[in-house]
Amino acid sequence: MAGVLSGRLDPEEHARELSEHGVPEELHAAFPGHGIGGLARAMGIRFTELTPGRAVATMPVEPNTQPGGILHGGAHCVLAETLASSAAGVHAGPERFAVGVDINATHQRGIATGTVTGTCTALHLGATMTVHEVVMTDEQGRRLSTARITNLLRERPSGA
Repeated sequence: MAGVLSGRLDPEEHARELSEHGVPEELHAAFPGHGIGGLARAMGIRFTELTPGRAVATMPVEPNTQPGGILHGGAHCVLAETLASSAAGVHAGPERFAVGVDINATHQRGIATGTVTGTCTALHLGATMTVHEVVMTDEQGRRLSTARITNLLRERPSGA
């Protein structure tokens, strides 16, 4: 597990990054030392809401496109897993962390410009597992894709 939890940020950088990406200060403990993560940072994901039962974030379409000029299907999955794993982490508390074990996504509509909003809703918040549904929409509220993510909740190793 040590490799999973490596790459810690210094405390000031950690707090700054989380705040810049919309994570409220009272939830920083759900992201112990690792910030929002390099992929979410690179994709421009910004949280607007984050609780165990509901999380919302936005992501720009550009530069997250595939060669055909529309938002890459993998980008939908990154947004969905970022939301669900973060919500699961808030549910888990600082003594545990969430590990994604399953994701499936169905893409209903393409998008070439603008901003995507992901809305994550808990379907199950258990002691060892969470399941969330994430719906991605465009700026007009049209559904772009639907994903379901399962996270396993693990005990954080001591000193991590």
